[in-house]
Amino acid sequence: MRQFTDKRFERRVASLVNSGLRGVLRGGRKGVEKEALRVTPQGRITQTAHPAALGAALTNPLITTDFSEALIELVTPPFGQSWELLQYLCDLHQFVYRHLGDEMLWATSMPCAIGSDAEIPIARYGSSNVGRLKTTYRNGLSLRYGRMMQAIAGVHFNYSFPAPLWDALARVESAGAVDAAFVSDEYFAALRNYRRFGWLILYLFGTSPAVSRVFLAGRDHDLQALDADTLFEPYATSLRMSDIGYRNKNQSTVSVSVNSLQAYVRDLNRVIRTPFPAYEKLGVKVGGEYRQLSANVLQVGNEYYSFIRPKRVTQSGERPTLALERRGVEYLEVRALDVSAFDPVGVNQDTLRFVEAFLALCLLRDSPPIERDEQQALDRNHVTVARRGREPGLRLRWDGRDRPLREWAGELLDDMEAVCELLDQDDPGAPYRGSLARQRAKIDDPDATPSARVLAEMRDAGETFFQFALRMSNVHKDYFLGLYPPNESRLAEFAIAAEESHAQQRRIEAADREDFDTYLARYLAE
Repeated sequence: MRQFTDKRFERRVASLVNSGLRGVLRGGRKGVEKEALRVTPQGRITQTAHPAALGAALTNPLITTDFSEALIELVTPPFGQSWELLQYLCDLHQFVYRHLGDEMLWATSMPCAIGSDAEIPIARYGSSNVGRLKTTYRNGLSLRYGRMMQAIAGVHFNYSFPAPLWDALARVESAGAVDAAFVSDEYFAALRNYRRFGWLILYLFGTSPAVSRVFLAGRDHDLQALDADTLFEPYATSLRMSDIGYRNKNQSTVSVSVNSLQAYVRDLNRVIRTPFPAYEKLGVKVGGEYRQLSANVLQVGNEYYSFIRPKRVTQSGERPTLALERRGVEYLEVRALDVSAFDPVGVNQDTLRFVEAFLALCLLRDSPPIERDEQQALDRNHVTVARRGREPGLRLRWDGRDRPLREWAGELLDDMEAVCELLDQDDPGAPYRGSLARQRAKIDDPDATPSARVLAEMRDAGETFFQFALRMSNVHKDYFLGLYPPNESRLAEFAIAAEESHAQQRRIEAADREDFDTYLARYLAE
């Protein structure tokens, strides 16, 4: 085991190793939310409604929609093992494909063929107050950022550390009771370090180095032309997470601290309650119809785009920030993973295992508060890696100086050796160390990264980005329709859940007793 320069990390790892609790990192709960656009056989965004056989998007916990009626979101429950999670996600895809007809799911994060914003149908959730709130929120996103950006898809990895870990860390730190405040403080330490080191996830797993021209139609950009249809950056890893994707200038003035739960909620509440002149000009309720939830900098906390979020399961109609404030952090949502065109379900075990180990690294390492100047440098690092991550000799800003990406990445992976040993405890296959070795190979050879593989496949096949993505979408469709034998009992469970979700939506709509104006005012006032 290497000699660590981070004394806090060294102390924590040594304590876990020597305490007889070597397996205490194992068993964290893992879940995935995977988004994908429904498209026609020609690769155009579908104009059809969310298929009724998949359930009601408002109430089905497994199959819903994100921004668009065409943007399906598949949600797994939490599992202790990544293979269980991926099997469940595979079964969900099989169920969906049974009800798509000739449609299919787009295989990449960056969108399919879309002529204009008007072709992207905003998601609909029925006539209930909560359903109207969800649609109105999306109307606001459309006005503020444009629908094209909202058509980007991603994979969100939800993770909660195993409960026994908190007791072990409390003993190391000689802390008092392990309560919600202690757990939230630990999660926020991990959040800060993810802001410091999360660029590594973009480098290793970014899969969006190119886009179709239509995505940037009418927008200023500095991307290069690869062919008549494709714009790209030669060394990009994740244009999705760059300044032409989610890291857009509309939120450049939004600063949300992760130095504590209190600071996070304070900053989010401030921007949720601060009027923004450009949004005031759009109007909130115009001609008797709501155009957005409010004219403030953010309508709700979820509008804040970030690589990772602290999360707590909310009750019906409860604002996410209020849930965090009331009950503390329950899990982390890593939002930086692109949909992998090389994996039918959009992600693989190696990725999930590495991200799990990486979150443990972020938790165990020293994590001082982040001041404003440091945060600006960290933001630049993320955008730099998203746009130029594979560039030879690329340097990033760390602790007031420039560091070679390759050197810094190597040190982080060295530290992860100890974490992966703990996660591999009693597993002779050493899957976490195996994943770590495969990621280290990408540091040594940038051509082994998925972003480089996308560009190489396009060049070798003489394909545009659109043609590559359409081909992979067809490959994935054939995969799911050809899987045999299907898990019929689980598919039957999905059908029952879909049917029940329709009944649940009807109950919610029948139970409404107040008008939407009153409901919205009460929701925003919480």
